[in-house]
Amino acid sequence: MNYQVVTKTVTAQPLAVVRRRALSRDVGRIWQPALDLVWEYLRRQEGLRADGHNCFLYHHPAQRDAAMDIDFGVQVIRPFEGEGEVICTETPAGEVAMNTHGGSYDKLAAAHSAIHAWRAASGRAFGGCSWEIYGDWSDDTTKLETQVIYLLR
Repeated sequence: MNYQVVTKTVTAQPLAVVRRRALSRDVGRIWQPALDLVWEYLRRQEGLRADGHNCFLYHHPAQRDAAMDIDFGVQVIRPFEGEGEVICTETPAGEVAMNTHGGSYDKLAAAHSAIHAWRAASGRAFGGCSWEIYGDWSDDTTKLETQVIYLLR
């Protein structure tokens, strides 16, 4: 897939999340139970979610292969008081580099690689976190869209 990396300035987006500490290779194993807790909470909170999507916020460690904090969550319309493991956080505000991945999630790494290649070519520096916003679900994987976003310094 040919990815077009664009830069833009974004505002912070509140999220309802469950935070886990893990290696990037473990995300596929741990995201579902964490996200299930968030959705269970949101079903009890009238008016907190409009049409927000699932969002995974990665807090990158100084050493690339180290464990990191990962917020598995859902976009919400306002800040809130958390309950149990569900907490309120937000995506960072600022300048970002981003692209959109179309298709199966198992090919999502290519979208990240495209942003890393763009960063190397542009000489820009990452700002310590990235996030993925998952579009509406479809059983037809050709209709899936995921935004991949990296904060820039």
